Order: sequence, then C-alpha cells, then structure tokens
Amino acid sequence: MKKIRSKIMDRQANIEKSIAYLAADEQVRCRIPSSPGERQRLLRALMNVWEPKELPKEFLAMQDAELQAQAAEPSIAPFSERVEQLRRLVREADYVLIGAGAGLTTAAGLDYAGEDFRREFSEWITRYRFTDLYTAGFYPFETEEERWAYWAKHIWFARYRTGALPLYKELLEVVREKDYFVLTTNVDAQFEMAGFAAERIFATQGDYAFFQPASGEPKELYNNREWVERVLPKIRDCRIPSEMVPHTPDGEPVAMNLRCDNTFVEDARWHEQEARYSAFVQRAADKRLLLLEFGVGFNTPVIIRMPFERMAAQLPDTTLVRFNRDYPQPYQAGIERFIPFTEDINRIISQLNHH
Repeated sequence: MKKIRSKIMDRQANIEKSIAYLAADEQVRCRIPSSPGERQRLLRALMNVWEPKELPKEFLAMQDAELQAQAAEPSIAPFSERVEQLRRLVREADYVLIGAGAGLTTAAGLDYAGEDFRREFSEWITRYRFTDLYTAGFYPFETEEERWAYWAKHIWFARYRTGALPLYKELLEVVREKDYFVLTTNVDAQFEMAGFAAERIFATQGDYAFFQPASGEPKELYNNREWVERVLPKIRDCRIPSEMVPHTPDGEPVAMNLRCDNTFVEDARWHEQEARYSAFVQRAADKRLLLLEFGVGFNTPVIIRMPFERMAAQLPDTTLVRFNRDYPQPYQAGIERFIPFTEDINRIISQLNHH
C-alpha cells in the first residue's frame, strides 16, 4: 500500500517540478492546481507555449517517466460511451455492490472546508484557527466544555443539518430494483437517510449519530440527537455548561463512535452488517457482479479500494466502475473489466436516471 501511494506521490511531484521549471523559464506566473488532472492540463499548456531549447537531463527524465506512466494507463472511451456501458451493466447485473468514500458526500454538496463550514464555524475558525471540519476533529481542546461544544456543532453540521442529499436519492434510483449492498467508510448516514435499506448498509467506521463509552467498554452505543438539539442553543464562547457534558447512562465519559483507535466500539449491529456484507459477496462471487466505487482515496484503501480491485481481478464476471476525479487508475494486475470516470458524479448519475 505504501508503495502504491509513494508511486502516485512521486508522479505528482514530477509533474509539479516540470510545471515550475517551464513557468520559471517562460516567466509565466501561475498557481499550481491541487487536482492531478488539472496539473496535467497545465503542463500540456506550458509545453505548447514553451520556446524549444536544450533542456536539462533531470527535466527530460521527469518527462520520460510521466509519458511512460500515461502509456501504462488503460485507454478511456468517450464519456457518452462509458455512460452507455454503465447503463447496460446496471441493467444486466445480478448484484450491485456500492463502495463509497468521502468523495461521494463532497460531490453531493457537503463540503467540509467550503462556504457552509466557514459560515457555521466562523467563531471556531477565529478562536482556534480551524481550516476544515476533518482536521478540527483532532484539535486538543483544553476543557471538556470546549470539546463538546465543538462536537455538538460538528455532529449537527455533518449529520442532522441537511437531511438526505439529492445525489444519494438519485443513486438509490439507479439501483432500487437491483440486489444491492453498500459498503461505506462515510459516517454521515446519507445512504440510510436517502432510503437505502438499513440492512443493506455496512458503515465500517461508525456514525456521527452515536456516542460510545470512551473506554470502549461496554460495547454499547447511545443516540445523540436529543443531546445535540438541547445543547446547541446553550453554546456561548465556544463552550457549553459543565452539566451538559455528555456521559454514559452510568455516568462514565463518552467519545464519538468514530474509528480512530482500538477503543472504537463494534457493537452487535456492526457485526451483523459485517456478516451480511460477507454473505452478499459470497452470493455474488460467481454471478454478474457490478462494483460501483465512489470517491475512495488512500486514507483507508484497505476497506474498499483494494478489495474492490481484487474482486474485479479474481471473480469471473465482475466489472469495476470507479468514480474518482484524482486517482481513477487501478493498481491490481489482471483487471479486465474496468471503467473509470473522472467527470462530475452528479452529471453521471443524472444521465443514468433521465436518459
């Protein structure tokens, strides 16, 4: 896994160095984009306006490495052809397994660093210098009153504020008539809120809606919605009253039910859903299985990204369709049925439903 991530990072570093060299040589002022696709387009644009001259060997070596990497990538059919292929695959599939990471919720409109975050967390941004919701969750607050004021706002923002987002509802329409299952590392419960059957969802990393014992024992979860609604109006100066700091029914400290260490609670329902997921994969193994992977990066690739690639390579009639703006390419050898999409997920799902 480290080798795969290192290869990707090395390639992006080479592209960035090439852009910086050409921009400096041509005295072009430009911002290097964060998206790998946008970086490649900028590099091509600079090459088009570059005045031919002798180049240093390091630059030529970087260009050679990039060209070899591009040549190794599978050829991509035009967008309309890929959408038509996907439509046919959905229609003909016996089973559909959805794997979803943070990129799907971002595409759906819940941006952890966008305008909504800046508006709703302006006081926290000023006080604690927060830049996004994800990293803010690791902030070492000095008091429990500060910590739980923040988490009340965080839970409301990411779990209860929006309800089901339209993209998730549209995705349900794509698979509603199919035998489907959802494997997700997201903790926002968007699939369940959109109407996906709860027994067909395995959320491996937890759910914002639940507290757990901070010690990890007993293996119990406590719904926090009533607490959030009660606490939000009481927040003053990024703090809550001491008596509103949450505890277990026995008065013990609680934590969020989000996987971060070995105290994460996998309760009875977690294990039930794990078993349902395994049974689904076993049933589908020798049938026409369609893997739909949405927005899965390299934070926890061993949960969805790598297993999906192994299934695509090893199971006899399985197709992997990967929706990923930045890293669509597979790394598992032997994948014969693979369709990548780097385009906007909303556009793709809309076309599937309304063509």
